Amino acid sequence: MTEPHIYDTIIIGGGPAGLSAGIYAGRATMDTLIIEGDQIGGQVTTTSTVANYPAVETIDGTTLVNKMKQQATDFGVKFTFDTVVDYNFDTKDIKTVTGKTTTYHARSIIIATGAKPHEIGFKGEQDFRGRGVAYCSTCDGELFSGLEVFVIGGGYAAAEEADYLTRFARHVTVVMRSDDFTCPPLTADRARLNPNITIWPNSEVKSVTGQNYLTDATFINNKTHEETSYHVTKDDNTFGMFIYVGTDPQTELFKNTIILDDDQYIITDQQGQTNIPGVFAAGDVISKPLRQIVTAAADGASAATSAEIYVSAQKHRLHVPITRSTATKKTESKPTSGPSSTISDHDTQLPMHKGQWFTNELVQQLQPIFGKLNHDIILHQLTDASEKSHELSSFLTEFSQLSPHMTLQIEAATDEMLDKWHVTHLPNFSLVSADGQPTGIKFSGIPTGHELNSLVLAVYNMAGPGQTIDTQLIERIKHLPKTQIEIGISLTCHFCPDVVAACQHIAAINPNVSAEMIDLQLFPELREAHHIMSVPAMLINQNENVIFGSQSLEEIVTAIETAG
Repeated sequence: MTEPHIYDTIIIGGGPAGLSAGIYAGRATMDTLIIEGDQIGGQVTTTSTVANYPAVETIDGTTLVNKMKQQATDFGVKFTFDTVVDYNFDTKDIKTVTGKTTTYHARSIIIATGAKPHEIGFKGEQDFRGRGVAYCSTCDGELFSGLEVFVIGGGYAAAEEADYLTRFARHVTVVMRSDDFTCPPLTADRARLNPNITIWPNSEVKSVTGQNYLTDATFINNKTHEETSYHVTKDDNTFGMFIYVGTDPQTELFKNTIILDDDQYIITDQQGQTNIPGVFAAGDVISKPLRQIVTAAADGASAATSAEIYVSAQKHRLHVPITRSTATKKTESKPTSGPSSTISDHDTQLPMHKGQWFTNELVQQLQPIFGKLNHDIILHQLTDASEKSHELSSFLTEFSQLSPHMTLQIEAATDEMLDKWHVTHLPNFSLVSADGQPTGIKFSGIPTGHELNSLVLAVYNMAGPGQTIDTQLIERIKHLPKTQIEIGISLTCHFCPDVVAACQHIAAINPNVSAEMIDLQLFPELREAHHIMSVPAMLINQNENVIFGSQSLEEIVTAIETAG
């Protein structure tokens, strides 16, 4: 029987705390694994602009964590995408973490599972989630272009995201239960001084209602008890309500063994250690007065440093050799489950191809992935005379030149060709096997921004070794019935590529399944037909029941099985 690999430390969670812990652990030459259940970045990827991180004037949240991930990767940290379902921290030396795909072993553990947006619980909140009620401005903000928007909350996130939402909304109203913002004045002024923002202090949401979309809301003043009703403006079909009232720590799995405070946050000592020796915690999941990216990063650094001391002492006691090598940057990492689902921003000095769509640094990032392609694949576009079709042709021309295994074919979108390829939206292209057979993987729109990730993964899964999937899940995928999946996306949404990639990976395995990315900004008719005001929005066999939000591969397979 093969002995299990024993890591020096396993970090559960890939947000700023987990990534910072990874950087410090990797730099200390610890054998480190980061397990992330959804996507790298955590809550910070929902932040439109980070303006209070030291030495960085302003930066997009996703860009910041991508840089952190690349730095950890350069120090040899390994990443895997898995959902932790169980663990055993009782043993003195080697602790285990059980995911849905495998069991991992380590000498120390760092819990950095973070927190998720808190739901208020007012009447109608769940009923209209995805149809007017939202929790991520970068994902859904553009869907409310020209509409009225309410932001609920009075902290950092409420002030910052209200200001961001004025890029799209006709007007934004901040509804806060306190009499003033609870964040520092400079942050609050982003909302206070914005002429397109109105502030309602001492106010709360009582209920929302509507039919297909959110159309009505009732607010109450918590001092005067006066109620105010809002009805959607004439000629608008809906309005938006974005919730920013704090977060809930993701500690449910650990509550029976790890000591928590009254609000269910993990209690740690000054070294970041929990009540269990060798188990540390960091970031928004721990009990502390301030939850910001910079404090999460500091927590991660502290926890990793403490874990390194703990592991070194353990190895000394057990007479395990401590090997130390100079921590040097690595040009390529080998993730445990294929390429990362997030292409990072990584500077390079190598002279690479540069065009309209793909910069030198982006080509450098893609080169290791495309270097693993071992099959030919065709990018097949049906085009008309529209400007967007011409833009897509330009994009695909450059993209196809990034690997000799990719060929671009462009044909006129005649009625006959549209029927042959089952295309209903233009601009559109499909991935086609080398022998001319459709794969069921389609893109309606230009997959730029975050969606470039889903295109890269689709090519990798069709023409390369593909991402690793649990064998039992593969068998379930192979037995799925004929299924059409449409995924409505926004190019600014960081959750969307994971859902698109998962659906298209299913299509790559099972020829009975098709999966189409659809840019809802280009095809509002789909959004209107299914009353979609949030992304990602997944439709299975054009069913009226839209599945909103981030979904794991297993959850999507289960949804298809249920629909079938």
